[in-house]
Amino acid sequence: MKCLKIRKNKSLLSKERCEIILKITDIKELEKKAIQVRKGIIEAVYSNCSGHPGGSLSIADIMTVLYFKELNIDENNPKWEDRDRLVLSKGHCSPALYSCLANRGYFDVEKLKTFRNINSNLQGHPDMNKVPGVDMTSGSLGQGLSVANGMAIAGKMDNKNYRVYCILGDGEIEEGQIWEAAMTSSKYKLDNLCVIVDNNNLQIDGTIEEVMSSYPIDEKFKSFGFQIINIDGHNIQEIIDAFDVAKNVKGKPTCIIAKTIKGKGISYMENQVGWHGKAPNEEQYKTAIEELGGAK
Repeated sequence: MKCLKIRKNKSLLSKERCEIILKITDIKELEKKAIQVRKGIIEAVYSNCSGHPGGSLSIADIMTVLYFKELNIDENNPKWEDRDRLVLSKGHCSPALYSCLANRGYFDVEKLKTFRNINSNLQGHPDMNKVPGVDMTSGSLGQGLSVANGMAIAGKMDNKNYRVYCILGDGEIEEGQIWEAAMTSSKYKLDNLCVIVDNNNLQIDGTIEEVMSSYPIDEKFKSFGFQIINIDGHNIQEIIDAFDVAKNVKGKPTCIIAKTIKGKGISYMENQVGWHGKAPNEEQYKTAIEELGGAK
């Protein structure tokens, strides 16, 4: 892995920072980091008795690989113009984003306990104007891919090498705007764009099939001109390999369909639609932290 990257301002990542990044690319280290990300999610939702733990936990492994291996970013320079971009289109799953940003060093991990507090910048939906490291304000479902397209087109127009990642929910892709945006991704041959669909098969009102089936998701995106990659969204190696393949796709955008489990990592939350948008009580919180290996 090339670590010492010359930035536009000719600065270099420190030797210490390089060593941390190199170490975190190890599979076991990434798995450990994913546990820390999950703890942060639980802490955030529990602390203010509200939030969306289910979908946040289902993308925790994907987000961990992005923030601790894949994304070319600098926590000391959140607005670096050559950074990779991430659009969390399913913005209600902000606890996963905040936990990654905190563990990466954009702000103190203790701040996760202020989630959704009226005086906190860590609101239920991420705000790019208030939270360092957030590339796009999101929350209204169906809009993220359109924004990611704009970022990817801008990158090509400016001859930039950054990549754009967009995380969609499988319930979210019931929104028609997603498919209008998908046509745009394909028309402009956005090979610097990687879409990730969190396919946990549950949305607020039930299973995807019960509400409005979007299956087969892979065939739909393929018909819109995307390169398709199907993976287990909790297998770190498969996630890494998928991103490696995506970076080498030319002339078309990539869509990674990640099969995941809603509430992954917390036994009583897994595959339970009721944990889409509610917080654990004190007993449930303690159980969750214990299952994740304790407070440390």
